[in-house]
Amino acid sequence: MSTPRRSRADRRRATETRILDGARELFAEKGFDRTTIRAVATAAGVDPALVMQYFGSKRELFTRAVQAFPELPTATGTDALVDQLLATLDVKLGGLPEGALVMLRSMLTDPAAADHVRATLDRQIDGVSAALPAAGDAELRAALFVTALLGVTIGHQFLRLDALRDAPADRIAALLRPAFKALAEPQG
Repeated sequence: MSTPRRSRADRRRATETRILDGARELFAEKGFDRTTIRAVATAAGVDPALVMQYFGSKRELFTRAVQAFPELPTATGTDALVDQLLATLDVKLGGLPEGALVMLRSMLTDPAAADHVRATLDRQIDGVSAALPAAGDAELRAALFVTALLGVTIGHQFLRLDALRDAPADRIAALLRPAFKALAEPQG
């Protein structure tokens, strides 16, 4: 019994997936500047010219590799919002998607990555701000939520700080909860 032959389109999609997987891994490990097309091609088991044929440029490959950057959820009501924001720590500390890791690692050295992260965080801030009780400083409070979570994520995922790496996500959430509840309420 012979195995069915894969169509040309199926083979193309499989090759593209291997290239993107290799690119995500390398961009996450080395960042944009230190990742080469040649290294991506080697990781994918293809010729560097094929990477360029599929993606056109390193910048386009990077853009496609990081499309899965996560968004923060939003909820209504301060307790529900705080619970939902703190619940994202399980995901962030359990391991972010490769696209998010790529973007975070590259944001300090690559202007386009920084722009992408900034736009994503601005959307998250807007969403959290809309869920907060109306007050003149809702946007600032939302930015503090988002950047606090970002800081914990960076400390855990990239810096691998002992205190964060060894602490369970629910313990970190319990310690942050009073501060987040205070942030959720408008200040006089």
